[in-house]
Amino acid sequence: MQRLARNGGTAGLLRWLAGRAGGWAGIARSDGTVLSASGAAPSRPPSAPADVPDAPDVPRLVAEGVRALTERGALAYSHDTGAHTVLLFPLPGPHAPHGEDRGAAPLLAVVTPRPVAPGLATLLADVLMPLSLCREAEAVERKRRRVDLAESRGREAVLHLLMTGQLSIAHQVAGALRPRLPDPVRVCVVECPGDSRDEVARVCAEVDGGRSWIVRCPVYARHLILVMPDGGIATDEAVAALVDRCVVGVSERVPLADTATGYRQAFHALAVAREVPGRHVRFGAAPEPALVVGHAGRQWAEALLTPLLTHVPRRAQDPGSQELAATAASWLAFSSHATDHLKVHRNTLAARLRLIGELLGLDLHRLADQAALDLALRIRATPAPVCTPGPDHASGQHDGGAAPGHANGAAHDLDEVLRRPAVQEWAARQLAPVAGAAEETLRTWLRCEGRLGPTAAELGISVPGARKRLTRLETVLQRSLLRPPSARYDLWLALRARGSAVAEATS
Repeated sequence: MQRLARNGGTAGLLRWLAGRAGGWAGIARSDGTVLSASGAAPSRPPSAPADVPDAPDVPRLVAEGVRALTERGALAYSHDTGAHTVLLFPLPGPHAPHGEDRGAAPLLAVVTPRPVAPGLATLLADVLMPLSLCREAEAVERKRRRVDLAESRGREAVLHLLMTGQLSIAHQVAGALRPRLPDPVRVCVVECPGDSRDEVARVCAEVDGGRSWIVRCPVYARHLILVMPDGGIATDEAVAALVDRCVVGVSERVPLADTATGYRQAFHALAVAREVPGRHVRFGAAPEPALVVGHAGRQWAEALLTPLLTHVPRRAQDPGSQELAATAASWLAFSSHATDHLKVHRNTLAARLRLIGELLGLDLHRLADQAALDLALRIRATPAPVCTPGPDHASGQHDGGAAPGHANGAAHDLDEVLRRPAVQEWAARQLAPVAGAAEETLRTWLRCEGRLGPTAAELGISVPGARKRLTRLETVLQRSLLRPPSARYDLWLALRARGSAVAEATS
């Protein structure tokens, strides 16, 4: 009995009791509602009269027994129905009142064939305390899980606010949790083996003394996201060393307001870490494209995004401009996994994306328009003084029939922005590691909208072969390509910038 209580809990004890009684065992509420049960209703014994049903109506018998026990204020109740016996015992514990209110306690109910097995009533009396303790322990565990879930959701909400740039609200929500949000930070993404994420979270908390914000990734079930204070303990190396098959990627030092940038960097570092023996990599220095576009780039981004940012929903329940912008950023970062990130249905996501495309005049099925929108949103999230100053090749005025924010006009202005010397230098750094066949693979993959099947067909190789080539490119570029957040937008922009410069030079 004690072994069952330790290992099987309430369910194990009830199964054992049902087997010993040769019938049904369960726990009922004081109103007769069955809370948990095990076993089947005992069948009619061969010696029972013909008018006795094959199987008793257990819920009805239990409800009648509970009412009788409550009315009589008894400590136990037994009722014979002809072929079966119902036995009821109130469970002891802090939930069991005293005196005339004893019938309000949960009850152990057993339905067994007649005659009752010798010693069964004594056995039931003995099992009451272990059964009650099991139920109390399980109730405490359920409460603990609810508290853990509430804290996990709270931390996830703070991370979501940081990723969308809502810093002041993130600080307010984080005030109820520990530790305080650090600034500046390094973002760390830990890929955990199997289902060990909770254990890895515990190891991470112990390694850095609880100084980091540890969040279970809402998109990838095996990922932990750590927002760590800069200059702290090398958590990435320690975790990779302590946890077998754990892979870690870490961002550069970034301001707290740039947590989204830090996450992208850490994710790219994670893609490289999978291929190195130490299983941990820190992101190499590489400027964000939003930092080098200058004033012309900010004007272009503002023109492109104005229809979205000024959108007023027709109905109160429809998403507003801020929600649509967050949806676009989440989808560009996580693709179809944005439903997990935003906690919305896939049909809701599809409807929002259609509206965003209509407002901006973009075809969001095309990689070119996705890259343009991604860059515009990243420029908007970057403080204006941070952008690299310098002479602009574009005046920001739209010289043509295309209206601001529509695909043709936006594409024209984007080429002007990409010809800036600072952007050309950024593009050259992005593409420097690839040449020859590797660059051809990259160009083909981007030309095929980042889809493996068409890429393999155009290259004349198998899909696994195309995947292996792109995996090797991830190591060369030190960026994630096959899993979102992917560097495909930056690489498309870099190739477009190089092509725009060549076209201008030859014209």
